[in-house]
Amino acid sequence: MTSAPGTTGDLPDVPADRTLPQLLARNAREYPRLPGLSWQAPDTDGDWTTLGWAEIHEHTRSLAAGYRALGVGRGDHVLLMMSNRPEHWLSDLALVRLGAVPVSVYGTAAPEQITHIARNCRARLAVVEGAAQVAVWEPLLADPETPLERLVVAEAGAEGGHVPYAALLRAPAPEPEQFAKELDAARPEDPLTVVYTSGTTGEPKGVVLTHRQVMSNALALDAVVELPPHVEHICYLPFAHIAERMLGIYLPCHRASHVHLCADPTRVGEVVRAVRPAQFFGVPRIWEKLSAAVRAVLSLMPAEQRAVIDRAFEVAREHVGYRERGETPPAELEERYARARAEVLLPLLAAGGLDRVTWSASASAPMPIDVVRFWAGFGIVVMDAWGLTETTGVATSNSPRTGFRLGSVGRPVESVEIRLAEDGEILVRGSSVFSGYLQPDGSVRSALDADGWLATGDIGRIDEDGYLWLTDRKKEMIITSTGKNVSPALVENALKEHPLIGQAMVHGDDRSYLVALLVLDAEAAPAWAAANGVEAEGGPAGLARHPAVRAEVDRAVAAANTRLNRTEQVKRYELLTEEWGPATGELTPSLKMRRRVIRDKYADELSELYQD
Repeated sequence: MTSAPGTTGDLPDVPADRTLPQLLARNAREYPRLPGLSWQAPDTDGDWTTLGWAEIHEHTRSLAAGYRALGVGRGDHVLLMMSNRPEHWLSDLALVRLGAVPVSVYGTAAPEQITHIARNCRARLAVVEGAAQVAVWEPLLADPETPLERLVVAEAGAEGGHVPYAALLRAPAPEPEQFAKELDAARPEDPLTVVYTSGTTGEPKGVVLTHRQVMSNALALDAVVELPPHVEHICYLPFAHIAERMLGIYLPCHRASHVHLCADPTRVGEVVRAVRPAQFFGVPRIWEKLSAAVRAVLSLMPAEQRAVIDRAFEVAREHVGYRERGETPPAELEERYARARAEVLLPLLAAGGLDRVTWSASASAPMPIDVVRFWAGFGIVVMDAWGLTETTGVATSNSPRTGFRLGSVGRPVESVEIRLAEDGEILVRGSSVFSGYLQPDGSVRSALDADGWLATGDIGRIDEDGYLWLTDRKKEMIITSTGKNVSPALVENALKEHPLIGQAMVHGDDRSYLVALLVLDAEAAPAWAAANGVEAEGGPAGLARHPAVRAEVDRAVAAANTRLNRTEQVKRYELLTEEWGPATGELTPSLKMRRRVIRDKYADELSELYQD
């Protein structure tokens, strides 16, 4: 298997048995001055610092020597808890070059999750960001059940009695011949990383991924995307998430592309406007928030200007419709679309830095169809994909090259095959499916059946053209007291089609009807209030109590119910005043709902909804 034509451009063919250190060596040799990594230091007024691929290769060699001086060797696990800063990215590659196994930990992980991960992977070294992280990790150094021996601290002045990150680059040079034997000696079957699941239920599990599995997935992804050579990537999701590990570390090494680090995810909009990337990936919640922000701006425009934009949206959606059906748009439509794009759509997209996007994608959870259609109005087709940490990320994907269906998650990529069990559970096997879960004794426990199939826990259907449509998580399906099965995601996405509703969770296990917890959209709600002459004191809480807002939410729920069958309809709801997020525990760091946490936190409100 080789790289797909038209994706990595002028890159040489890449065999499937390449390792990450071999890709780094190739990039340093073939593209020494090509930019590979850029970041903005906090004290530089937005100026970017950039390393070329030759500099990255040399810098990671020096870092590898520093980690070797701390006793890190082949096969050792090293924990990393930092934001998307250069120390994290470069350390990850340096450790891989040394034959060690980097393990990134979510910055929002609870202390008990950190303890579990540290004990499970038996790491003796952790690299952390600053004083706040030191305070969380320091107690583990004295924990007799945790092998952790020392901390490296990235922020200067925050190290206390621990190892300063800068000291790694000043470490005495190791014995040259021995170090040369140890460096870049990884084999395709060696572990490249361990990615811990984000823990929507239960304790995080350590997913072991090898060089070969990652490379297999990278080659499969290149076969379904259309990208310019050496494309730029905005890296803002946590490195503990498989999506960012693939998009922000492994694929850039594979493609010799250019990573722009964004350490603060709340500033991703600023970075997008500065970089104007050709590709952009966001989990569904990111696309929802972007669409809500754009809708809020559009709602405040004069009616005449909005009418022009709406007509352009209609033309773009008609154009996307032809492409979705695999048909060539008529010449007359091509002309109208080109005019609408140049005169209306591109100027709007340029304001947000998205005017150069040729590939946009989402994964991690079902994408609300109204959000997909909204962006289709700009001519942007969000190529929804599906996969798990256990499948090294993407297993199925929509594609501008091989076809797409809005609302589906596409067809299997080349590295996997899928089939459905009798109950609709999606099964997957292939060369990019994981090795197994890491055990505390260092062994790897396989989760595959005798024929190599992984039961994913997701429920779906496959249409006559081979496209996969997600229904829900098997464990999250609601079973009512009448024995009916309900997909909560289906109902929640119907509710969120109204711009006022930013977040929704439905509940109804062992009950005769469904109820919902709803949260106003932080961007759309104030804009709606302004456009409708609604004044409310007290911020989001005041808006949630306002009669006009409540009446509009009533209409939104009623409208959603008209599109649902009787069992799926929401009979009552509670409008909450606080947005859910990772910091408050209702969402995972990858922005998936923790349903059990939400149910426990709002147990009284849910119980009240069932009172007569």
